[in-house]
Amino acid sequence: KMTQQMRDLQLAQARKPPGPSSPNAAKRLYRNLSGKFRVNYTSFDEGSLAGRGEKEKLRKSYLFQSNAALFEAVELQDLDRVQELLKQYSPEELDLNTPNSEGLLPLDIAIMTNNAPIARALLQAGAKESPHFVSLESRSLHLSTLVREAEQRVNELTAQVVNEAPNADCSEKEKQLKAWEWRYRLYKRMKAGFEHARVPDAPTNVHLSVASSSSVQVTFWEPLSVNSAVVTKYKVEWSCSPTFSPPLGEAVIDKLKNLHFTIRGLVSGTAYYVQVSAYNMKGWGPPQASVPAFAIPSNWREYDGRAPRRRGQAEALDHLLGQVKTVHQHCVCHEPCKNQPQSRKHSVSKSLKHLFHPGSKFLKTLKRGLYLTAIFYKDDNILVTHEDQIPVVEIDDTYSCLLMQDFLWFTKVSCMWDEILWLRQCVTVSQSSCSCILQTRFKMLLAISQMQGLLGIQDLGQVFFEPVKDKQGNILIVTLKEVKTNQTFESVRWVPICKLQTSRKSVSSPEEPTALDMLLISVQDKLAYHQRSSHALSPGLYLGYLKLCSAVDQIRVLVPEQLPNILCHVKIRSNPNISREEWEWLQKMASVEEPVPAEPEAETTQNHLFQELQVAIKELMTLVNIPLQEAKDFRLYSQEVLDFGGQVSFLLLLPPSDDVCTAPGQNNPYTPCSGFLMLPLQIFELGEEG
Repeated sequence: KMTQQMRDLQLAQARKPPGPSSPNAAKRLYRNLSGKFRVNYTSFDEGSLAGRGEKEKLRKSYLFQSNAALFEAVELQDLDRVQELLKQYSPEELDLNTPNSEGLLPLDIAIMTNNAPIARALLQAGAKESPHFVSLESRSLHLSTLVREAEQRVNELTAQVVNEAPNADCSEKEKQLKAWEWRYRLYKRMKAGFEHARVPDAPTNVHLSVASSSSVQVTFWEPLSVNSAVVTKYKVEWSCSPTFSPPLGEAVIDKLKNLHFTIRGLVSGTAYYVQVSAYNMKGWGPPQASVPAFAIPSNWREYDGRAPRRRGQAEALDHLLGQVKTVHQHCVCHEPCKNQPQSRKHSVSKSLKHLFHPGSKFLKTLKRGLYLTAIFYKDDNILVTHEDQIPVVEIDDTYSCLLMQDFLWFTKVSCMWDEILWLRQCVTVSQSSCSCILQTRFKMLLAISQMQGLLGIQDLGQVFFEPVKDKQGNILIVTLKEVKTNQTFESVRWVPICKLQTSRKSVSSPEEPTALDMLLISVQDKLAYHQRSSHALSPGLYLGYLKLCSAVDQIRVLVPEQLPNILCHVKIRSNPNISREEWEWLQKMASVEEPVPAEPEAETTQNHLFQELQVAIKELMTLVNIPLQEAKDFRLYSQEVLDFGGQVSFLLLLPPSDDVCTAPGQNNPYTPCSGFLMLPLQIFELGEEG
C-alpha cells in the first residue's frame, strides 16, 4: 500500500539516530566532541555556528508548521487562512509542491473537493498537481486506498474505545477516533468529487491577433462550465491547416494568472490556425478554434516597406556630438582646462577663494532678476539649505531678454547635465559678443555649474514646464528630481515638506507674494506633476487626441494632468501591433469620402479593429468632453503608426485640418475645460523622449 509504505519510511527515518546532515554539521560535531578533551573554551566562530544551527532548526520547524497549517486550511476550506499563508510565505517556504504522507498536494485536495476559490488561489501561487496521478486509474486507485485505510482505522479505534474501560488512554483514543472519522469523510468527499467530475468544456472567447511579423497572440477565457472540476492548465495548438493535420506545435499553460500566449518564430505572410483546450483532473476537454480562424504574421510597415522613423537616430546624434567635441578639443577655450594647477598650494588657495566668493553660496532672498532653484525630494521630505531655504542660485540680476526662448534652450541643456563644463568652455569663445541672448545663456551655464558644485551632484533632474514669476520682476527656473537611494549631498539637509511650509516666514504680502513664496505654496503640486510625468503606459495600442494651440512665441499641446508626458488617450487593446491587413484597411477607410465606410467582413482582424476603434473613439470623445456629433469631421492620421519602444503604439485622432492648431484669438471649440494642461510643445517632446 502506497500510503502505508510512506508511513513506514517516515517511522524508519524517525527511529534513525541523529547524525551529521551536512559537512558543517559534521564539523560542529567534531568540535563538540574534541572540546571535551580540551580546556573549556568556545571560540566566537564556534558560538556563532552553534547559534546559526539553532536558528536554522527553529526556522525549519516554523516552516514545517506553516506547511501543515496550509494543508489544514485547505482541508477545512478556509479561504482567508489560505490567502494569508500564501501572502506571508513563498511557495518554496511552504513546500507548496511537496506531497504529504498521503501522497497529496494542497491543490489535489482543493480540486477534488471542488473548492474553486482555493484552487485558483493556489494555482496563481504556482501550485501543481501531484506527480503520482499519471492516469485516471492511478488517481482512482489512490483515493480508494485512502478511503479504505481510513475506514479500517476508524473501525479499529471504535472497537478499542468500546471495549476498554474509561481512562486517560481511552480519552486519547477517542480524540484519535474523531480525527480519523473526519479524515474518512474528507477522503470520501474527494473520491465522490473525482467520480462525478467530467472533462471541462472548451475555453470561451478565444481571440487570435497578429503580434508582429513573426508571431501571433491568442487570448481566451475560462470555460463556461468546468463540470465539477477546476481547470488546472490549458493547451494551445497551431497549424498551417484548418484540420490541424499535421500540427506544427503546441504549448501547455499552467500559470493561469493571465490567459494568453504568444506563438513566436513564425513565418511572415503565412496563415496560422490556432485552437485552445482546457484540462482538469478528468483529462483534456474539446478544443475551441480561435476567432478569426487564422492570422498572418505581419506589421503595418510591410504595406509600403517603410523603415522605422527613429532607427539609428540616437547613434547618429551621439556620433554628431562626438564630432563637435573633437572639433572643439584643441580650441582656445580649452587651454585653461589643460593647464592644471602645478602646486597643491595654488589649488587650495583657489578653493578657499571660491568658498568665500559671494556668488558661491545659496541665496536667501531675491532681487529683481533670473534665478535657478533645484528641488530634490524623497517621500515627504525635501532638501533645504542650513537656513531652511530651497537651494537657489542667481543666473542674471539684470535680465531683460525674451524669456521663452531662453527657457526652452535651458530645457534642452537639461538633457546634458554632465556636459555643462564643456558647454561653458565652448560658449566662452564668443562671450565678447554683444548678443544679449548669448550672454544670458552663458550665465545659465555658470549658474548650473554653481548649483552642481554646491550640491555635489551633476544631475539636477527635470525642468518644470513653466518658470515661477512674481510681480516684483523675479523669475525662478525650477528643476525637480526624486531621490530613491541614500544619496549624500553637500551644504543641505532633509526636512519634511509640511514643516518647511509651516515654519517659513513670508516676507511678502498675500496679494503680491514673491516667487519663493509662490514656489513654496505650490511645491506639492510641482512634485505631483513630476511624479505623474514619469509614469509609463502599459503595453498596448492607444488612440491619441492631438490638439495644438499657438501663441506669438510658442506652440502648446493638450495633455491630461494625470499623465502630462502623453497625449490625451484611451487604450484600444493590449496588443500594440498593427498588422499589414489592418493598416491596408485603415488606408482604404481614410481615402473614402463617406464619413462612415462600410463595415469589414465578419470574423476578420479588420472587423475586430473596426469594433475596437468605434468603442475607443466614443470613450475618447467623452474623456475630452466633445459631443460625438461634433466629432463627425474628425479623422484618423493615416501616415504612420506612432511606435514607442515596440511595446506602446498610437493611432492619432485629429480635428478638422483648420482646427488642429488654434491661432491666438481664434475660437477654440475642441478644447476641454478641466483636467488637462496646455504644455509647451518642446517641454512635451522632452518628456515624451524620457
